[in-house]
Amino acid sequence: MKELGKMSRQQAFADRVAMIEIDDEDAGQRIDNFLLRVCKGVPKSHVYRILRSGEVRVNKGRIDATYRLVCGDIVRVPPVRTATNGGQDGVDATLRNAYVPPAQFPILFEDPHLLVIDKPAGVAVHGGSGVSHGVIEQLRAARPDARFLELVHRLDRETSGILMLAKKRAALTHLHAQLRENQTDKRYLACVRAPEGGWRDMKRVVKAPLHKYVNAEGERRVSVDPEGQAAHTVFTLMERFRGPDTRTGDADVRLPAIAGAPDGFVLVEAQLKTGRTHQIRVHLAHLDAPIAGDDKYGDFALNKALARANATPGLKRMFLHAAKLRITHPASGEMLQLEAALPAECQRFLVQLRAAD
Repeated sequence: MKELGKMSRQQAFADRVAMIEIDDEDAGQRIDNFLLRVCKGVPKSHVYRILRSGEVRVNKGRIDATYRLVCGDIVRVPPVRTATNGGQDGVDATLRNAYVPPAQFPILFEDPHLLVIDKPAGVAVHGGSGVSHGVIEQLRAARPDARFLELVHRLDRETSGILMLAKKRAALTHLHAQLRENQTDKRYLACVRAPEGGWRDMKRVVKAPLHKYVNAEGERRVSVDPEGQAAHTVFTLMERFRGPDTRTGDADVRLPAIAGAPDGFVLVEAQLKTGRTHQIRVHLAHLDAPIAGDDKYGDFALNKALARANATPGLKRMFLHAAKLRITHPASGEMLQLEAALPAECQRFLVQLRAAD
């Protein structure tokens, strides 16, 4: 994408009509999504209003919001008031005053096509629903010269680990196709409260449909529902941490009694075969093995006990970590295998479980 003329994009959008020539990086996307990305700080409602009114034109002609850009298109963008130029034209005060602090995150892999980071727990991947900004906004702020940077997939705010971002539109399209056609291998580590009687199988396959809904507090939730979307997770037992009244083998560890976990804890690897919202969390809760620290689907009494200041073992986050990812590189076609080590707090929790008598 290049602007025709010598003014900056921000100045052009604020003061006069901007003419933008579409290049390979922007070709293929819808005009509404393109405008929402380049007109930073402009309310979505205003973007759609200038589309409906015909003020936005492509190659001198009117288009609707679903038009897909083609390389070489000339897009006319009318003057708009953004959050940074002090205009009032319907711009919300919180947008005008919003500041996104630039941030870098541990990089697991980067080349001209792809950026893979190790996301910490407690950080949203993007802003929205009461969150002013997330990983994508902070990375864009830290890389102002990046021509293209988009999330390939999402992680829950409470989940840590591998997160992919595309640096080219072609890479984004290729990776989305891999995810859609189940050509990737994503594996997570979760430490869960063992179900009553213990976790008995080395491998458990869960095919329980999931349904999204909004609860009375207006929060998004997911439940197992026969009418929901197909969801498939494979769980593999990695390690048992037994309760005080359970017989153990040589590879097991005895755990002092903890309220709410009479059968101890289990470390499992979760392999996603589908990618539904909260899939691992809900499938484990469905098995009566909620993830330690899960504040939506977990054992709330247990979470409270683990989060106490001097709790041993102690845990103040959800123990769910995107640990391994295998994909086909979107440009070279080579197999790319990535790993993210367990965060320190999760490692400490496991050490405490292993050390318990």
